Amino acid sequence: MPFMQELLIATSNPHKIEELAAMLEPLGIRIRSLDQLSESFPEPVEDGDTFEANAILKARAYAQATGLHCLADDSGLEVDALDGRPGVHSARFAGVEGSREERDRANNARLLEELGGLPREQRSARFVCVICVARPDGSVLLTERGTVEGHIGTAPRGTNGFGYDPLFELPDGRTSAELPPEEKNRISHRARAAEGVKRKILP
Repeated sequence: MPFMQELLIATSNPHKIEELAAMLEPLGIRIRSLDQLSESFPEPVEDGDTFEANAILKARAYAQATGLHCLADDSGLEVDALDGRPGVHSARFAGVEGSREERDRANNARLLEELGGLPREQRSARFVCVICVARPDGSVLLTERGTVEGHIGTAPRGTNGFGYDPLFELPDGRTSAELPPEEKNRISHRARAAEGVKRKILP
């Protein structure tokens, strides 16, 4: 793989930036975020129908706009009882505007409403993350996919994490929001995709 001195993480989500920066630290590459750049760039429209399509779309757009190697991810929740929804629409599942925290609360509430009183064995789900790294010319350097299997709980638990973390129960019974950040950064869907990225970039 070609050596890169810095890597732009193309997301406005501070939680994702923090997680990905911690995971990619062993690469020895300077990690930059969009808010560290001297100018702002238009956010590309995420109109892909898969996580892969959206991750590639974002990474290529920001790489070409900034002239930097760029990492973008698209991630979300697939619930089997809902035929894979909310999927690529996870961030705006409830259709509510407002702060990130307000949208998260509304999304979790809608998910619980749609699942109703289904028993645990019918509440299987998975977190999915696809990471794409694009070269400054917009060509795709690599893509990696990570998944974590679990179930949707009946009420939010835990104060860590974001998004659907308070509802997503791991096989040991804890929700993602009950994990210490350092543990989540080892076992999450984003961590598994990031491990694949590191294996391809490190010599």
